[in-house]
Amino acid sequence: MSAPMQDHLSQTTSSKETHDTMPNQGRFISFEGTEGVGKTTAIEQLCLRLEDSGIQYLRTREPGGSPFAERLREILLDPTTDINDDTELLLLFAARCDHLQQVIIPALQGGTWVICDRFTDSTIAYQGFGRAHGDEAVRAKIDALIEQFVPQLPELTLWLDLPVLEGMARANKRSAADRFEQQATEFFTWVHKGFGALATQYPERIQRIDASGTADEVGARIWSTVQDKLDIK
Repeated sequence: MSAPMQDHLSQTTSSKETHDTMPNQGRFISFEGTEGVGKTTAIEQLCLRLEDSGIQYLRTREPGGSPFAERLREILLDPTTDINDDTELLLLFAARCDHLQQVIIPALQGGTWVICDRFTDSTIAYQGFGRAHGDEAVRAKIDALIEQFVPQLPELTLWLDLPVLEGMARANKRSAADRFEQQATEFFTWVHKGFGALATQYPERIQRIDASGTADEVGARIWSTVQDKLDIK
């Protein structure tokens, strides 16, 4: 689903407040998208810009991000793992719960920005739409788990949008496909529909980023959006 985690806490501290209303609270940004949209490169570019701006940040990912969650990630992405949809969903939330408590919430409380490769929107898009084709009962189940076990949602979500077939062609050039990447085109078409539905439902939080063009062009679109939405001068 993504490149290996590169947890990184920048050593640069800012002499200015990065959050006018809550100066001691970090900002939480998530990246979303179907396979092959370029999230890894986009995250790298954003982190470099944050560092240049004197903003302390932590880069992480889901599933994973904490030692226990990384162990669950290995199970979830292993092509030989044979589990049903409910088991998959519960493993994702077990990983997320530990990730939040061990990594994300402490970082935010300490004033560090968190940049996360995937979060709850991926669960809704992949499990709620990719697996269940938008079934209302499955979506309600996911929403209930979010309500019960996710006390902190991203302040800003950057949805890197690219046609499904183009993204899959990019992904196929990478290393051997994991358990999710092996899904058929129809699966990812539904995942894309899920991200679109979420962007419509949460237009303030979820910002669509055109993921076509060069990495620098996409990075510039992302930085402009982050500056605008989080009031970075």
